[in-house]
Amino acid sequence: MPTARGRKIGAVDWIVRGVAGLLLVATTACGSPGTATPASGTGVVRPGTAAASATASPGADGTPLDPETTPGVDVPGVGAPHQQPAFASKALQVLATLPVKGRAPKTGYSRDQFGPAWSDVDHNGCDTRNDMLRRDLKALTLKPGTRDCVVLSGVLNDPYTAAAINFLRGNATSTAVQIDHVVALSDAWQKGAQQLSPAQRLSFANDPLNLLAVDGPANQSKSDGDAATWLPPNKSYRCTYVARQISVKSSYGLWVTQAEHDAMARVLSDCPDALAPTNQPANQPTTAPAQAAPAQQPAPAQVQMAPAPAPAPAPAPAQAPAPAPAAVTYANCTAVRAAGAAPIHVGQPGYSSKLDRDGDGVGCE
Repeated sequence: MPTARGRKIGAVDWIVRGVAGLLLVATTACGSPGTATPASGTGVVRPGTAAASATASPGADGTPLDPETTPGVDVPGVGAPHQQPAFASKALQVLATLPVKGRAPKTGYSRDQFGPAWSDVDHNGCDTRNDMLRRDLKALTLKPGTRDCVVLSGVLNDPYTAAAINFLRGNATSTAVQIDHVVALSDAWQKGAQQLSPAQRLSFANDPLNLLAVDGPANQSKSDGDAATWLPPNKSYRCTYVARQISVKSSYGLWVTQAEHDAMARVLSDCPDALAPTNQPANQPTTAPAQAAPAQQPAPAQVQMAPAPAPAPAPAPAQAPAPAPAAVTYANCTAVRAAGAAPIHVGQPGYSSKLDRDGDGVGCE
């Protein structure tokens, strides 16, 4: 017969075993403490975002992060299914390579077919919308505690209307500047994107080549129109706009309708030498000046001035400055602007392709 002491020890042991069992079940059901469980098929959920918690966690300075402006999903960037047009290709030549077909039915289209809106496909810790605002706006003010991600204010020189637009973040003001898909998602769906993989459609929706910060009302007016039904009111931008659409459609294997093809050809007839833009850097440095802004033209003048002194000392001055550009590096466009070097052009000290998101030879515009 058990003693009173034995019964007491047995009861304590039963309680300990029961508590341990409950902890095991809780751990199995919820996952390890402090680990955010990824959403199925969407990538890594970042702690402190809307996807990880209904309440935003504070930023580095204690300021709560806005879930709307912090990427909820970090997804892998797959890229376009085809290579972008070769650097310095003429838009008319690329247009000639696009298939001409009828518009497919819109059946099955939804925004969800192109993945979560404004994902962080480049893994820089910032959603695509704010990436584009930082790229296209001037005089930026960034929200503290967001790793220089969230744009609070800035000025947009709108390409669609040629107007200067003051951007101020807020529920009633943010829509003044919108991020336009140059080739609309619905248009892409009806012209080949149905055959793309979900990852490729996600890349399409977040590709900087296909994105522009523009006037909100103008973007609403465009809706999902193609070049046959809508062109920017700013006529001086139409060549650039159509050339960008051609590059995007070429990169993602999309086609154009006959009416769209003819409208693009009419626009480019006024600018037959217009180049198809690309995110890729130039393969050969000698081609870079073709896309460089006029501000870069003084560079060749400096090279020509070197032989002017006597033949013997001329090579030394010409070679001495050469290492200087390599010694100048910038981590990002924030550093470029802080140094007063923005915009920075191809060939200038500190320029790199990572600073030139749209590949036009001008970084940190």
